[in-house]
Amino acid sequence: MSIIRMEESMSAVQETVTTAPGLPEFTIQGACARIRLNRERYLNRIEPDDVPALLEMLERAQDDPAIRVLVLTGTGRVFSSGYHLGDLAERRAALDTQPAGEPEPPQATSPFDVLLERLENLRVPTICRLNGSVYGGATDLALCCDFRIGEEGIEMFMPASRLGLHYYRSGMVRYVSRLGVNAAKKLFLTSQTIKAPEMLRVGYLTEMVPAGGLDAEVERLAGVLAGQAPLAVAGMKQAINELARGELDADALDARHAASLRSEDIREGVTAWHERRKPVFQGR
Repeated sequence: MSIIRMEESMSAVQETVTTAPGLPEFTIQGACARIRLNRERYLNRIEPDDVPALLEMLERAQDDPAIRVLVLTGTGRVFSSGYHLGDLAERRAALDTQPAGEPEPPQATSPFDVLLERLENLRVPTICRLNGSVYGGATDLALCCDFRIGEEGIEMFMPASRLGLHYYRSGMVRYVSRLGVNAAKKLFLTSQTIKAPEMLRVGYLTEMVPAGGLDAEVERLAGVLAGQAPLAVAGMKQAINELARGELDADALDARHAASLRSEDIREGVTAWHERRKPVFQGR
């Protein structure tokens, strides 16, 4: 990938990462990075070639201290139709060649699983801009984001039980911890499509907006998140995710809390509070 520095925009210089046709696009403008799925002809189906490109983009967002928020979206009328089903067929064929009587090998972590884990645990807060409906494994990709915003006409569909697939462990933990038992059972055990109002009710959508209101709400939230103290946000995001999974590292949380009390960010935050002005955080 290469980075092209674009002309000065109204708010900040924009950088665009160029990739091969069909691969996701990556742009940085000010404190906001954006990833756009880019296979509109195939309803943004996620192909194996997309995964390493997406991982590289997440690594850039993770390592660049100037980036404070990441927005994930798609191209066209659908966010994503899911992860390609050829991967399931390949795994099934591999099991068919296994000698009879031998125990099945431990399930290896797939590159897609690695991608989901990286996105969920990214340092910066993430927003999924659901430009359209979301299906299959892409429902989990969106669920890895901290916030999901969509318009009132979209829908979602998880076809695992219809395909005969027992979903992978990390995905099931994510669904249950974020949406609750009842919603997870309905989505996984019935393979029923649900519409935007129910997506909002069960917590899949964090915000549902009227048609035409998507960009304004995404930009508003991205601006709010980018203006918060980055060290505090990153640490509290990590703690919330650990608490949701029942994996809290209490000692690490306490250490981050203590470090925040010694940080320049808290000095700036308290000073700005007393001076009735907007704080300008440096992330240290």
